[in-house]
Amino acid sequence: MAVLVSGAGTNLQALLDDPEVGPRVVLVVSSRAGAAALERAEARGVKAVVLDPGRYETREAHDEALLRLLEDEGIEFVLFAGYMRILTPVVLKPFQDRWLNVHPSLLPAFPGAHPVRDALESGARITGVTVHFVVEEVDQGPIVLQEAVPILPGDDEETLHARIQEVEHRLYPRAARLMAEGKLKVEGRRVHVLGEDEP
Repeated sequence: MAVLVSGAGTNLQALLDDPEVGPRVVLVVSSRAGAAALERAEARGVKAVVLDPGRYETREAHDEALLRLLEDEGIEFVLFAGYMRILTPVVLKPFQDRWLNVHPSLLPAFPGAHPVRDALESGARITGVTVHFVVEEVDQGPIVLQEAVPILPGDDEETLHARIQEVEHRLYPRAARLMAEGKLKVEGRRVHVLGEDEP
């Protein structure tokens, strides 16, 4: 497994701490040289690489370099963990149905870059966490797992995000385990968890 990061890496830490997922993570790729997530990888002895998008003339050139890196490392599965970059089919297509992302809302509600703020501003009473397969369209992939998080009176972005992250750190490793074990079956827009909700 490879994990792609851009920031603090709290979801990366949850993946590394999972007894089944952690040993499978052999590569961490960051879009930023100063990302704290790189230190988390290095502390676990996981290979950490910076792939700066600014060094490439086009998005496709960057994504070709990322694809080569993933292939050279023998990566089977990829996980986004706070990776703040939209990738092209150049690298996404070879990993179709083998690439997960975690998003801090109940998709399709509140997609995009500020879902916690958007949920608060909307007056919604509930939000949550979605783990989904990555496709070319942002936050549009087939949904693997979801869990609701209530929005409490007096919540601000920080308090709500903290509760959402608690769920992310539990749900994301579970989804990664299911993917690695071959227990996720995609049929159109629906994902079946084999052994739990087989059609």
